[in-house]
Amino acid sequence: MGFLSSIGGILEQYAGSGAAAAPAGNVEEHFDQVAQNVPCSSLATGLAAALGGGGSSGFAQMATQLFANGNGGQQASMINTLMSTAGPEILQSFLGGSAGGGAIGSLIQNGQTSVSPDEAAAIPPEEVQALAEHVHSNNPSIVDRVSEVYSEHPTLIKSLGAAALGIAIKRISETHQW
Repeated sequence: MGFLSSIGGILEQYAGSGAAAAPAGNVEEHFDQVAQNVPCSSLATGLAAALGGGGSSGFAQMATQLFANGNGGQQASMINTLMSTAGPEILQSFLGGSAGGGAIGSLIQNGQTSVSPDEAAAIPPEEVQALAEHVHSNNPSIVDRVSEVYSEHPTLIKSLGAAALGIAIKRISETHQW
């Protein structure tokens, strides 16, 4: 109960809100307070709710947004998580699709299973979006994997916007008793 005592009022507000409605106030400020007071696993659960709510294309758009706003290391984490979760068969089917060319396609064709921060920074966001959509449509567990990785970067999560933050806080509120 210790960590919840300082944010119980915030969580209570979101627990009662509708799916699209957020309580009055600054959602980013609320998210900061929640992120500072819950374990990373709780933040990952909330982020997964936000990322997974829009199907493959919604996930791909938000994953791309996280990628585009991240530093080289965070970008490498995104690509590496997508590639490792996909596995060889899904990556090969990505190569066969219309989006299989480009920098990511070259990496896959060369047998690379991970990228460095410098390599990741050179990959265009639209290629990340195509890969994210492909991986999600073949393996929806990618939402949980990306959420676990990015739960360590609450400032970056804020780049997803107020609606996503509200969904994340609402989900966190549903998993904790205060």
